[in-house]
Amino acid sequence: MLRKISRLFVIKTRFEAFLIIYALALGATTRGAAYLGEYPGTGGWLLFLACTGAVFLAGAKILDCLKYERAAKEAEKLASAD
Repeated sequence: MLRKISRLFVIKTRFEAFLIIYALALGATTRGAAYLGEYPGTGGWLLFLACTGAVFLAGAKILDCLKYERAAKEAEKLASAD
């Protein structure tokens, strides 16, 4: 039962990854907008850019991990077929 529940939290497809990245981007822009309100001027814009930059880094890592897992699964399948 616990295994079934844990499978809900695994990103399996690129579509799921893009949905998660989109949700991260929405949260980051909301946080960045709050920073612009708290810290007007250059400081607020730098914090806003830091929030959105973190989403770019996280999104790239998520997509790279999906590519790596798919390649590892294919290699395992080829090794077990021999």
